[in-house]
Amino acid sequence: MNFNSIDDLQVALRDQTYVADRGLATAVYLALRLQKPLFLEGEPGVGKTEIAKVVAQLLDTELIRLQCYEGLDISQAVYEWNYTRQIMHIRTMEAKGSQFDEAELFGEQFLMRRPLLRAIEESAEKSRVLLIDEVDRSDEEFEAFLLEVLSDFQITIPEIGTITTPNRPFVILTSNRTRELHDALKRRCIYFWIDYPSFHKELEIVQAKVPNASARLTRQVTAFVQELRKEDELYKVPGVAETIDWVTALVALDQVALNEGIVQDTLGVILKYQDDVEHVQQKVLEQIYNRANAVA
Repeated sequence: MNFNSIDDLQVALRDQTYVADRGLATAVYLALRLQKPLFLEGEPGVGKTEIAKVVAQLLDTELIRLQCYEGLDISQAVYEWNYTRQIMHIRTMEAKGSQFDEAELFGEQFLMRRPLLRAIEESAEKSRVLLIDEVDRSDEEFEAFLLEVLSDFQITIPEIGTITTPNRPFVILTSNRTRELHDALKRRCIYFWIDYPSFHKELEIVQAKVPNASARLTRQVTAFVQELRKEDELYKVPGVAETIDWVTALVALDQVALNEGIVQDTLGVILKYQDDVEHVQQKVLEQIYNRANAVA
């Protein structure tokens, strides 16, 4: 799908129930037009990962996801050799009494492709969407390797050679900012910070994602979460994903409106730490509930 303007892209995203403001739509549009990676930062649950899924749907292409974590290395991110199959091949050849060249052990049939290699391999008929999720969780050594890959969009495997692609993948990197990433990586990307949405934008998102929820319930839940984010003592405030999950759970419980009892019973849907649950239950539930009702 080709997008002639930012407005076209914004409408297409909305058609996929992703409500993007003008700034985010502009960043995605420029990244697509300029064939540059898109670097998205923001708190967990604000829609960074989701936009990669939606863009892959719009482009009618495969989404390849690399989930980053501490200790991630080339064998998990790029490629490794299938040692089990190599050993089985050796034993089979020995049992037959056949001669074989060691180079046979490093052929395509023994190569295990990981996300980065799959995204740029030569056989790709069209560009894929490569999601490098939570890159801030990886080590600095892997970040340096990633910088090289994103610069040249090629990977060298000593036993095979250099693999390139005529169709660059559309790369989206996400970060929850648990650590600062090197400027060299950010310079190669279009950057955008996704913040928590306003009340009206979040309400629109929830209505799009959970259309069978009552209007009163969605307004009350959205207002409650908006007020909850103002609490400084919370270890982890809920994101938009938790707002959607909460409305979905309440609909499953046949609720059409909030009340203090159902809030008490379902706080675990939006709060993931016991200290936060106790804080809300003991100190601020009534105030937040009243403020939320006033807004809704």
